[in-house]
Amino acid sequence: MIFGRLMTAMITPFGTDGHVNAAAIEVMVEHLVQTKTDTIVVAGTTGESPTLSVEEKIFLLQTVKKVSRGRVKVLMGTGSNDTKETIASSQRAVQHGADGIMLVTPYYNKPPQDSLYQHFVTVAKSVDAPVLLYNVPGRTGCNLLPATVARLSQIDAFFGVKEASGSLDQVSEIARTAREGFLIYSGDDSLALPMLSVGAVGVVSVASHIVGSEMKDMIEAFVAGRTDIAQKIHLHLFPLCKALFTTTSPIPLKWALNSLGLPAGEVRPPLYEMSDADKSIVEEALRLIGKI
Repeated sequence: MIFGRLMTAMITPFGTDGHVNAAAIEVMVEHLVQTKTDTIVVAGTTGESPTLSVEEKIFLLQTVKKVSRGRVKVLMGTGSNDTKETIASSQRAVQHGADGIMLVTPYYNKPPQDSLYQHFVTVAKSVDAPVLLYNVPGRTGCNLLPATVARLSQIDAFFGVKEASGSLDQVSEIARTAREGFLIYSGDDSLALPMLSVGAVGVVSVASHIVGSEMKDMIEAFVAGRTDIAQKIHLHLFPLCKALFTTTSPIPLKWALNSLGLPAGEVRPPLYEMSDADKSIVEEALRLIGKI
């Protein structure tokens, strides 16, 4: 399990000038390393990838690789709704040192399952790197069904899937039908423990920016058979896991990190600052878990 059990979908910190902030990236990477993250995922949903230029994505990857100094693995989100561009992005990521790539289902054009299969296989053949599939139908309008995941799992390049459909039935079916050794990661913090119980091995987390050590402890307790401890940690963290999605992520996360003294910067338009009511929800969740 080269990418470990706790992956963090890292934010992209922006400076007051709106550009990617290298100094803030260094602070964030060090923080994540010290709080038990195994793999940092850059240029994913939480990293506001739709608003990042090609040059910014490469700069982000190179900076994280430089600061992490091999202490964590680095995956890069390279998926798009254009197979040709996804291939180019994936090849750039590997050329610039990514340890693997994460491919989201193509959004907006809503390809059928056979087309999804062909898309992912075509991209995987274009690079020599491990591939994590990413299913998040709430964002893309496209659900990668278990039968397609099982089919893709027969190809060695695909080491796992980040499953964010919110369906434990879907996770169970993937666990039942995918090849042995194919890894399932929860794409939802609040479902990490339930998904572990039906076959997941870990989580690609947002909350780990704030409670990484606790998330890792929960996973390790479950793996060790201490389900009572895992449940206790899950219930303790649950309010924060939900609050961080009280509005579109990563708006609440960046506000929370800034409040805690970590340099997240602002979100990039078309995302804007959240309402005072939503701030109160996140603040209360931070208070409940003892962070403020």
